[in-house]
Amino acid sequence: MSALKLPDVKLQPGTLEFLEKHPKNLFINNEWLAAQSGETFETRNPASGDVLAEVALAGEADVDAAVAAARTAFRGPWSQLAAADRAARLFKLADLIDAHADALAELETLDNGKPLRVARRGDLPYVTKHLRYQAGWADKIEGSTVPVTYPDQFVYTRREPLGVVAGIIPWNFPLLMAIWKLGPALTAGNTLILKPAEQTPLTALYLADLVKEAGFPPGVVNVLPGPGLPTGAALAKHMGIDKLAFTGSTEVGRKIMEAAANSNLKRVSLELGGKSPNVIFADADVNAAIRGAQWAVFSTAGQECVAGTRLFVERAAYEQVVEGLKAQVEKMVVNHGFAEKVHVGPVITEQQMSRIVGYIEEGKKAGAEVVTGGGRVEELGGGYFVQPTVFAYQDDSLSIVTDEIFGPVAAVTAFDDWDELIARANNTIYGLAAGVWTRDIGKAHRYAHAVQAGTVWINGYGMIDPAAPFGGYKQSGFGREMGKEAIELYTQVKTVWVGMQ
Repeated sequence: MSALKLPDVKLQPGTLEFLEKHPKNLFINNEWLAAQSGETFETRNPASGDVLAEVALAGEADVDAAVAAARTAFRGPWSQLAAADRAARLFKLADLIDAHADALAELETLDNGKPLRVARRGDLPYVTKHLRYQAGWADKIEGSTVPVTYPDQFVYTRREPLGVVAGIIPWNFPLLMAIWKLGPALTAGNTLILKPAEQTPLTALYLADLVKEAGFPPGVVNVLPGPGLPTGAALAKHMGIDKLAFTGSTEVGRKIMEAAANSNLKRVSLELGGKSPNVIFADADVNAAIRGAQWAVFSTAGQECVAGTRLFVERAAYEQVVEGLKAQVEKMVVNHGFAEKVHVGPVITEQQMSRIVGYIEEGKKAGAEVVTGGGRVEELGGGYFVQPTVFAYQDDSLSIVTDEIFGPVAAVTAFDDWDELIARANNTIYGLAAGVWTRDIGKAHRYAHAVQAGTVWINGYGMIDPAAPFGGYKQSGFGREMGKEAIELYTQVKTVWVGMQ
């Protein structure tokens, strides 16, 4: 299996042209530029381990150049553009993404490993759905009039853009997360510097061409590929960046906050890790709950921050759920993302594969029972494949229960009463998401109110919509993406007093 010649796969002409001819450089001020240091890095196909492309690596000097371009654009043509005209460009970008969706989906599968049908039928439609939703807010960002105690004063507020925004995105949903930052930032009138994950830079680079084609002025969107060091760190500490939006691990989120505090106190919003509890009560539609629990963990090879990796089952239904989950998981096909029937693709890197397998071995040694799976998939060549794995456990202190593994590993346990469930479900540093399955609607709402999580799904799991705010409690971060709350992340309030005499 090679990077470009997967078995029985014929790539789109646009995909091949991008891989073979496109300069994988930095996108600054609507131009493709080599890194000033001349450095590059490799991005690999996780299904084979082969190199897909050499990509320019942005350093501090490149960050300086991108910030200068973004600042000039913010002060110049972009800030002078009417809200409706900003929206028109975003709608045009959405149309272009739709037109190039086949190539973008293939690049996402090559670079990330996810099944092509997921990228094409799931990620890409949602990318443009989100972009169009946010674009619709452009001419609806309003202030208010404020009744004050001074009879001779008229007071009103304005919501204004912050300025230059940096968005640092993860590798599990590369294009989608890019749009989560780009959409509201540009809608609100900011300019943007986007740093894609070094593991998956390709769709962000493809997107940059579409940004230019859509008619965005130079400097409004800049794309700087590179790793956390030096690229991400340079963005976090830069004095010319007004806000940094980050999606990724809690560990890196802490470093970003520290860098922001030690520089210019730039605003920070963080969407971080999770170890989400998914609860099945005995009165649930158990078969539906089993299917839901399966996909809550193993979608995107378990590489989702909302993954329902801690499965709590009421004891009366425990054996049925464990056996049903085992049967369902053992039907799942593990293969490269272009395979005709594939449910679980590779994990992102060899390092991540080793980390996941290390957690599995720790779980075994600690006494957790392997219900199914339990190691690497060896027969798929040089790719980074891990068996979908289910543990049964009793001890909540095990690392497979406490740590965000970010791989296809579920841990299932039984509970006996309400107080025990709530205490155990909330016994985590994280609070991103949670799920509950029950036919008792009162019980469902009581659980939704008691669990410490930013999103709770009742009799379902994983649904996300552009209109519904999304973000975490506790060490899963702060700030809300999507919905009107996303606009608040990218604007600031100015109060104006007017003397009426």
